[in-house]
Amino acid sequence: MPFREINSKMVEATLAPGQKLFSQRGAMLAYRGEVSFTPNIQGGQGGVASMLGRRVAGEATPLMTVEGSGTVMFGHGGHHIQVINLSGDTLYVEADRLLAFDGTLQQGTMFMGSQGGVMGMVRGQVTGQGLFTTTLKGHGAVAVMAHGGVIELPITPGRDVHVDPQAYVAHHGDVRNKLSTAVGWRDMVGRGSGEAFQLELSGSGAVYVQASEEKL
Repeated sequence: MPFREINSKMVEATLAPGQKLFSQRGAMLAYRGEVSFTPNIQGGQGGVASMLGRRVAGEATPLMTVEGSGTVMFGHGGHHIQVINLSGDTLYVEADRLLAFDGTLQQGTMFMGSQGGVMGMVRGQVTGQGLFTTTLKGHGAVAVMAHGGVIELPITPGRDVHVDPQAYVAHHGDVRNKLSTAVGWRDMVGRGSGEAFQLELSGSGAVYVQASEEKL
């Protein structure tokens, strides 16, 4: 289910009978047609086990199930919105950045330590994000929120990408991440708010970076 970008801060989804999507509660701005909105108690496509995992991880952002026939406009807090289309791969994103996503996507939770060991855990502490992150897998569209707009940077074998951890939004593909340090990095660039650490991503895929170091 593709999202149509109305502007940088609003998207529209078209629903047909038998389709559904999940959205963050309070994200609906307007709708046309016969559309229903119900609180989701199972945590999206993935069931109770997925929901319990996210609650333990502090990733239990309240969701709404959206069903019916019509069009729905979404936006939240004036944040910039980036639409990401998945073609069978997995998107890794913080739960509070999810605006809306296709109901066909399988939702889960991953412990960040499993992608970089101890450094993965350190990343969670440095970024202010949890040690767990939400995963969305399959074929469908996801609308994520960010500050100041988003740029997509491709990650290819042999061409690693280094990102300020606080500017990181999400990534997808066969990608590994680890936290690295750079001597003098904090003194040379940025505002000294943590740039001594860099999130290093390698493999094959893409990373989404926001034009800000602010959390949502």
